Amino acid sequence: MQKQIQEENSVSLMLEDHKTTCWGCGLHLVLESYSPIFKCGWCGAITDQCKTLRKPDSTWFSWWRCVRDRLFVTILIFFMLFVICTGVWAVYPAVFSISKFCGIVHCLLTSVLSIITVSSFCLAAFRSAGAPANIPWGSYPIVEKDGLENYTYCAYCSKPKPPRAHHCRSCRMCVLDMDHHCPFIGNCVGAANHRYFIAFLISVVISCAYVFLMTLYAGFRVWPPLEIRNLALSGFGIGSAASIVKEIVAALASSALLLSARGLILIYLSFASLSVEIGIVVLLWQQLYWIYEGNTYINQIASHNVAHGEKGWQNLLRFFGCPYSVYRVLLGTGNAGKSQDISSSKLL
Repeated sequence: MQKQIQEENSVSLMLEDHKTTCWGCGLHLVLESYSPIFKCGWCGAITDQCKTLRKPDSTWFSWWRCVRDRLFVTILIFFMLFVICTGVWAVYPAVFSISKFCGIVHCLLTSVLSIITVSSFCLAAFRSAGAPANIPWGSYPIVEKDGLENYTYCAYCSKPKPPRAHHCRSCRMCVLDMDHHCPFIGNCVGAANHRYFIAFLISVVISCAYVFLMTLYAGFRVWPPLEIRNLALSGFGIGSAASIVKEIVAALASSALLLSARGLILIYLSFASLSVEIGIVVLLWQQLYWIYEGNTYINQIASHNVAHGEKGWQNLLRFFGCPYSVYRVLLGTGNAGKSQDISSSKLL
């Protein structure tokens, strides 16, 4: 009899150890075995007890990130204005020397590229990256069945966090479909501004290519003539090729000292545009690759607990908002109908 009472007490103690409360609906749950991560059978909220307690960021940490972002944004704005203004000033004499029509076309192209680049930057930088919608939580009567499906609890915001959303410690908010926090725009790249960020990258790539070509042409027009004296006396062979290269480099260096301020700015703009072009092309390719994969950069890092999306060209078309008619033409009637059936079945 005493042994039976001890077993009943031990069972009750075990049940007490595995009792917990769902943060989403407030219901008391009894787990079969202890687990730091579990899902509520009513509301579908996921509880991770290892992440429920987080220390808030210090004031100095938040202040430093805010100052860093504003500094980078200010530098980038001044750099874009510098490239636009000095580029127009340094290139227009060479372009208008060809013909007045070429000069007008150059001014129109420069104006269009400048407006698109600056406007897309402003939309990506100063538009909200995508804050989650407020939904009822915390109490059983107001939380419906599966009302918080796959939601987690954000210890920083102290409210529900939807799937594929992440908390940004710089913006101090949760962001839907967060890709990354970009200090150069001082904002997160998320569901609400990702398309503007890609448009900004594409406009920068096109603008830098145009600046590089125009500065090369204008620099060729304003460069002083090269004085190569011993080039005709050189024969053929490795030694003569090295001497020819040395002569050309020496002639370029000596003629560069005679360049005007316009010529020096053209040299700087050509190297700066080429460097920015290479970096932005790599970033743009990475962004388009993750969109093709149906994923984001931060989800790829945390892929151990985030499901990957379905990859394909339909992700790129859907991302850029292509209409369904274009979608069918580019991907084929069969593939488009199949993907539409899959998406409709998911909605149902």
